[in-house]
Amino acid sequence: MKIKVGFGFDVHQIKEGHPFIVGGVQLEHHAGAFGHSDADVLVHAICDAILGAANLEDIGYHFPNTDMRWKGISSLLLLKECMGLIQAKGYQLGNIDAMLCLEAPKIKPYIPQMKIKLAEVTGLDIDDISIKATTNETMGFIGRQEGVVAYAVCLIERV
Repeated sequence: MKIKVGFGFDVHQIKEGHPFIVGGVQLEHHAGAFGHSDADVLVHAICDAILGAANLEDIGYHFPNTDMRWKGISSLLLLKECMGLIQAKGYQLGNIDAMLCLEAPKIKPYIPQMKIKLAEVTGLDIDDISIKATTNETMGFIGRQEGVVAYAVCLIERV
């Protein structure tokens, strides 16, 4: 059995009046992430982890922000595309472990919904999806609530 590990990272600005989509779930907050797609920082980090594990470049390579096809699109659709790319190479996703770093809003109440959304797209069992969150202790751009960061690792295995 061949297994591989991937790592993903993403960061987005937070701007007043923008929707805040994380893990496919809209968060209740006065500001949200800004980007070309729906700016779902968690899904973008997961996509990069999956693509990296399969040596398939990164999310910007497959879904460039210069391509209007991806403007405003749900990042869950990008994740679905990434799943198809690794399956075409003969891999299946084993698990996801992700970390969000932001000051507000609190993420814990949304995690069960996020896991359901991610499981629906990836085909993983909810027990194979870990999502955690922390703050930056009010330091830096995260502490000033100017941005949000996500990290993700995943395991893929040859089928």
